[in-house]
Amino acid sequence: MGKKALISGAGVGGATLAYWLARNGFDVTVVERAAGERSSGNPVDVKGPAIEVVEKMGIMPRLREVASPVDRMTFVDGAGRRVAGIPLRMFQDGAGEREVEVPRADLASILLEAGRDQVEFLWGDTITGLVQDAAGVDVTFAEARPARFDVVIGADGLHSTVRRLTFGPEHAFVRHTGMYVATLPIDAPFGDDPDVVIYNMPGRAVAVHPSKGHAIAAFMFRRGAVADYDHRDLDSHKRLVLDAFADGSWRLPELLDLVRAADDLYFDSISRVRLPRWSSGRIGLTGDAAAAVSLFGDGSTLAIAGAYRLAEELGRSPADIQAALRRYETGHRPMVDAKRQSFRFARAMLLPATRSGIALRNTAARLVPALAGLGRSRAA
Repeated sequence: MGKKALISGAGVGGATLAYWLARNGFDVTVVERAAGERSSGNPVDVKGPAIEVVEKMGIMPRLREVASPVDRMTFVDGAGRRVAGIPLRMFQDGAGEREVEVPRADLASILLEAGRDQVEFLWGDTITGLVQDAAGVDVTFAEARPARFDVVIGADGLHSTVRRLTFGPEHAFVRHTGMYVATLPIDAPFGDDPDVVIYNMPGRAVAVHPSKGHAIAAFMFRRGAVADYDHRDLDSHKRLVLDAFADGSWRLPELLDLVRAADDLYFDSISRVRLPRWSSGRIGLTGDAAAAVSLFGDGSTLAIAGAYRLAEELGRSPADIQAALRRYETGHRPMVDAKRQSFRFARAMLLPATRSGIALRNTAARLVPALAGLGRSRAA
């Protein structure tokens, strides 16, 4: 009988970790608060170190089937006229055509399916207590019976239950960046071109991603921390989005009508997570629970790569869980820290705070592709 591992969270990182821990001989249980898989979520990239992981899992052909065809980011004005654009290849990590962009919900679903037969799932449940000793962790759940595990991993995102129970309250580690984001699936085509279309107002942006005939809208806006914010209160999320974009033009009126009618709107603050360490004894964190960092979709790439490394380390020394968790952090944290540096650039690119900032961004967006092309021609 293998070591018993509990993973909190069935998202991208949790699903990847479940697959590889099972392959490394662990008996794996995944607990997920949601009753089932989500249908919402923004498009995310699988690039850099994550490519090799999904290729080893044999799921790259499936990811390519659902991959987005977009290759440009296009900025428009209130009348829908194109004012600037940037080729998305500028944000690639060097793997070129091997990289894919897929809706987050599709990515999580395909990762879950890869390991479904080897993993036990507790849907619609959550951890309520963690008590560990030198030999294991006693876990209580809201619904399931208490159980004991050799290792517990929190892959449960920005509002991690495992992090709160192990390290303390959220406010001690989560820092609001002054921005919020909402995403919404659109059950209809939205334009024919392979463009992510972005319309800006000062401190606000709405982006529409075509996603193979089923577009995804993203609403991003700058705002100070909302008092008594509840990340599960759908009605308040709708009000925040509607208030933020009430005076916009372009196609905002029809998009806001979809927000009013939505029953699966993803909404949250854009925040950064900083912890002095990612583990305590036999309990560890991965993905956004350990370090939320990016606006450009790198979080999923980091979650996949981190989950694979964590499973490898636990497989190397299943009898010494604490050493495995420390090795994982030592190896993966530098990769996460490197991605933190792109945050300010992403904010300036997507959410200029003023009209002059929008104009400056548009000018830069028109110049950068030309300069990149000049550089390539000189290199040739």
